[in-house]
Amino acid sequence: MKSPAQAESASALIDKRIKELADWRGKTLAKVRALVHEADPEIIEEWKWMGTPTWSHGGIVCTGETYKNIVKMTFAKGAALEDPSHLFNSSLDGNTRRAIDIHEGDNLNEAALKDLVRAAVALNLVGKSKPKARQ
Repeated sequence: MKSPAQAESASALIDKRIKELADWRGKTLAKVRALVHEADPEIIEEWKWMGTPTWSHGGIVCTGETYKNIVKMTFAKGAALEDPSHLFNSSLDGNTRRAIDIHEGDNLNEAALKDLVRAAVALNLVGKSKPKARQ
């Protein structure tokens, strides 16, 4: 039997998280969420790892974590993405992920963020549409 949290949709849980924050972090998470959906209307919202808003299309695109002093967008395959606007400012040493730490008062380059989301989706979809070779 599913617990009440499992029965709630991911979108409802993200709505709830935004409302619970009730400060700049909630507003920022809501803005990031809207930008992700603008970049890819087919994105799927998920709730993973006991409370992390996650956006997926052909695999995980990014997460939207909230901490005391930051909203962190972690791109699952960020190290493989071009970032000409230099949005990535965290988790720069890893071989796979890259993150954007957003602090209170930061101005987010919305166009560049949408470009990153679209690039992450495209990377996830590479090879997924190709038929598998017969063996």
